[in-house]
Amino acid sequence: MLSEQEVQQYHESGYVTPDFRLPAETVDEIGDLHARLLKKHPRFNNYCPSLLAYDLGFLNFARTPPILDMVSQLIGPDFALWNSSFFAKPARGGHETPWHQDGEYWPIRPLATCTVWIAIDAATAENGCLQVIPGSHKARRLRKHNTNPSDNITLNQELDPSEYDRADADYIELQPGQISLHDVYLVHGSEANHSDHSRRGMTLRFMPTTSVYDRQIAAEKSRASGLVDQSDRTLFLMRGQDCSGANDFVMRQ
Repeated sequence: MLSEQEVQQYHESGYVTPDFRLPAETVDEIGDLHARLLKKHPRFNNYCPSLLAYDLGFLNFARTPPILDMVSQLIGPDFALWNSSFFAKPARGGHETPWHQDGEYWPIRPLATCTVWIAIDAATAENGCLQVIPGSHKARRLRKHNTNPSDNITLNQELDPSEYDRADADYIELQPGQISLHDVYLVHGSEANHSDHSRRGMTLRFMPTTSVYDRQIAAEKSRASGLVDQSDRTLFLMRGQDCSGANDFVMRQ
């Protein structure tokens, strides 16, 4: 469980790195699953936007009880997993993730998600660890983003430079098995990896079921901004019940 101080930090800063670490064998299992994914789908060598669409084996790690306990402390007892992705960032060429807010991409209304970021390798300033701007979530609004068509980035929506100051950023450095949790409105990004060490990270996206995963908005966002079409994502109820009564938990391929 998160301490009272850690819960307070999450709400004040928009993120927290708890005193928690997955066992080494669990980290190895995730790494092996990722290697299996890349063998079948080498195009995901930098970024896979939807792990569960290709291998439900990753779902086992989303059900880790201590992680679910922490998420429950932050967004309440009723929540669903709506996505899991993988940012691989290989050595000597891992792609940059531009500065952004997660909510710019996501078809969830009201907009709400707690992201759990799991380090599979050591994540350092040298190899492109996550950078965040503490407190940038507090206004609870989406800032201006622009489309960046570059092939050398993982995501194509980038915050307008006028919307943030990189000098305010904190580096979230993690050892394998450590995690961070961050808010849907938090401003964050990561640099390209030019080091000799890979920086693999797996994300779990949890939304409170007081919100609705709107598949029509997902399709519209895809058409308007060239985003990955998220309208066919499967939602998994992790704890409690669907408070909205409007979420669809039908399995999709």
